[in-house]
Amino acid sequence: MDLNQFLTGLAGYQGENTFNPWADHDERYEIENAVAIRRKNLEDYLALRLGKARILLIAEACGYQGGHFSGIAMTCERMLLDLHPVVDSAMVLGHQGNRTSRKESPLLKPIQQAKGFNEPTDSVVWSACLEEAGLGPNDFLLWNIFPFHPYKKGNLLTNRTPADDELAAGLACTRSLLSLTGPLPIFAIGKKSENTLTEAGFSVTGLRHPANGGANIFRSQLKEALK
Repeated sequence: MDLNQFLTGLAGYQGENTFNPWADHDERYEIENAVAIRRKNLEDYLALRLGKARILLIAEACGYQGGHFSGIAMTCERMLLDLHPVVDSAMVLGHQGNRTSRKESPLLKPIQQAKGFNEPTDSVVWSACLEEAGLGPNDFLLWNIFPFHPYKKGNLLTNRTPADDELAAGLACTRSLLSLTGPLPIFAIGKKSENTLTEAGFSVTGLRHPANGGANIFRSQLKEALK
């Protein structure tokens, strides 16, 4: 499998109450060529890291404030637009990025219209890797055990926990990613990711998810695990 085949495989997934960033489009929220931008974002992100990344961090699922619009796990639009305090587009893509959310959408909050989406968990993970852990931007690869965006029925701008069958589908995607990267130390962010991977026979280091007050624990665990 090569990178293009991997991306094509991701684009082929469909699921109920699930948004596929590399295949699905919603004109209420996003610009016309959003799908093509997100696919190119992921392609460029992975191309910079294949053969270079030292570790793989795998969280639970793509969120509506992060990968839904950026196309990259645990990475939000403001990072691609150089509107983030820690991460810029050169770190993520190697070049200036573009937004896919629609500035004039009345369904976005004013700050989202002006600056794009921002995801707090994404900020914690990136800053922990770059600052506490002392890694370079290409030293770590971010992924989700369910790489698509599961949302609550009827409300695209929400997140929900992926079901067991969705986790199984995502695990297959993760195996495909590992066929591109080769063996890497895996750090599972959150119990859904950790349990799915360990039950499939992977050896992983479990980390506390940064959400719900877990940011400082995540930072210290990652730093300690990489010593």
